[in-house]
Amino acid sequence: MRNLFLFFALLTVFVGRSQVLEPVKWSTSVEKIADTEYVLISKATIDSGWHLYSQNVPQDGPIPTTFTFDDSEGQIQLVGNTSEGKGHTVNDPVFEMTIKFFENTAIFKQKINVKGDVSTVQAFVEFMVCDDARCLPPTEVDLEFKLSEATAATDTNIAATTEKVQKEVSQAIDSSSEKGIWSIFFIAFLSGFAALLTPCVFPMIPMTVSFFTKQSKNKAVGIRNAIIYGISIIAIYVLLGILVSLIFGADALNALSTNVWFNIIFFVLLIIFAVSFLGAFEIMLPNSWANKVDSQADRGGLIGIFFMALALAIVSFSCTGPIVGTLLVEAASGGSQIGPIVGMLGFSLAIALPFALFAAFPGWLNSLPKSGGWLNTVKVVLGFLELALAFKFLSNADLVLQLHWLEREVFIAIWIAIFGALAFYLFGKIQLPHDSPLSHISVGRLSLGLIVLAFTIYMIPGLWGAPLNLISAFPPPQHYSESPYGVGVASAGAHGDIPDGAHLMPPHNILAFNDYDKGLAYAKKVGKPVMIDFTGHACVNCRKMEQNVWVKPNILKKLKNDVVLISLYVDDKRKLDADDVVESKLKPGKKLKYIGQKWSELQTIKYKTNSQPFYVLMDHSENNLIDPVAYTPDAEVYNKWLETGISNFKK
Repeated sequence: MRNLFLFFALLTVFVGRSQVLEPVKWSTSVEKIADTEYVLISKATIDSGWHLYSQNVPQDGPIPTTFTFDDSEGQIQLVGNTSEGKGHTVNDPVFEMTIKFFENTAIFKQKINVKGDVSTVQAFVEFMVCDDARCLPPTEVDLEFKLSEATAATDTNIAATTEKVQKEVSQAIDSSSEKGIWSIFFIAFLSGFAALLTPCVFPMIPMTVSFFTKQSKNKAVGIRNAIIYGISIIAIYVLLGILVSLIFGADALNALSTNVWFNIIFFVLLIIFAVSFLGAFEIMLPNSWANKVDSQADRGGLIGIFFMALALAIVSFSCTGPIVGTLLVEAASGGSQIGPIVGMLGFSLAIALPFALFAAFPGWLNSLPKSGGWLNTVKVVLGFLELALAFKFLSNADLVLQLHWLEREVFIAIWIAIFGALAFYLFGKIQLPHDSPLSHISVGRLSLGLIVLAFTIYMIPGLWGAPLNLISAFPPPQHYSESPYGVGVASAGAHGDIPDGAHLMPPHNILAFNDYDKGLAYAKKVGKPVMIDFTGHACVNCRKMEQNVWVKPNILKKLKNDVVLISLYVDDKRKLDADDVVESKLKPGKKLKYIGQKWSELQTIKYKTNSQPFYVLMDHSENNLIDPVAYTPDAEVYNKWLETGISNFKK
């Protein structure tokens, strides 16, 4: 087709034509961004009725507009590809195919870096123009860009908009990170309060407070000693959090959420903790430890008070140990190095506050409920919660290994069984070993039972594909399912030919690549920007983004139509082909054996971060269109980030 029209174009010029047609006039200008950065602008003024073709045209179409810049002396460096204006994409009547072209005017921009003393840049443009009935042969025009006559960049509004959005995104991420730390603290505080209501700790409140008030010379001294006692409790648990952070370090903590063995070990630990709380056995530290600490507590003074606090921690370990262990596991697997410290601060604060407050106001002791069977009920409820949480870690291991043993439906069914059993327990239909006889159900117990029952019923539609946004961080993603498109639906339906290396990500049917090179090649072919999604099979915040943010209509539309998504799983344990096994650049001497290691190293080296999720918008030259972002739960801010990056690509 192209050769045929070139033949007629030449025939138009040399046969039966006396005039020379020149429907396109070219002019150049230069904008200065910085001392060594310039934008070379080529402007085409097109006669009425004629159109100039884009740089990207279909195969067997017209000759594309092509710019060639002279860099024979190595004085300039091109930054990215030559950008072009919006133009028109229509069904061309001459070539009978959908083609992008320009009418009246067309502007092309090329960013460069200059090395040394350069006053002008030489280039030439090859192009082809047609009207509705004919085409002219390909034409070459020399272009000259005078850097000495450069003006200040006029795209300051674009830069300002980008900077503004990047600032908003940064603030949103910082706010999210801050909320994450506060969430750890709040959950830990509630856990400490729950531990306070267990049979090992609650009865010790009046005993300990009475000891301080009776053994002290006056009330003020008793209050002071009780406060020191509370501070000692906080110091002991915070020290435990510091030790966990120092032993593992930031990189190891970040790896916990995707490491198969860590997740399996955590699963086993939480099962042991849960069974202990349900009454099968008690986890006890050696009695010799408690005896040695008690002997030190008799020394008196500040040291004696500190050892009394340590004695409390040891004696109450059978109740607090499983809670502390769960908190440390959850905080550490979140990847934050200060997470375990913040968690222990919140937990110990909840434990320590009552001792100080009741010492200051001993009359409040009369208002405390009496010890009884309700304390064991608290333990059992915590046991059920730990049992449910244990399967989250087993699910992480299954996701990383891609075994498909614990798919979404199976996980949800297990949770329905666990919380359903908890509801029956609260209604008094199930009795466990250490429970007291139950003659009636209190209003509080009934209320909690109804809440648990409602939550159980809420999860049931998840077996048939409901998103269950309330617990989106816990079950496997919707595509890791026996029926990813819903029960009874085998596939997403007709979507045309899926490119090589791509797949449709259920349930939203976003076209996604898991291979960097294939995704980038496809993006160049279709003329769309690339969005890299550094993610993980066991990444909790990744699932939150996919189920709570990506589903928003304005965001989902962009992900499906305006970008090419490349999802790179850093915990992908599939082995690399023998030809792709290379030595690590981060750890010389170590070979990269798995696909996930390849993507993790790419993220670490190129973007100086190793946490997920991490999103990058880039052009076809692999230059960032806007600063990358991490976990951004604010859908409006994330949409602005997408919108700005896509807009920068078009401009």
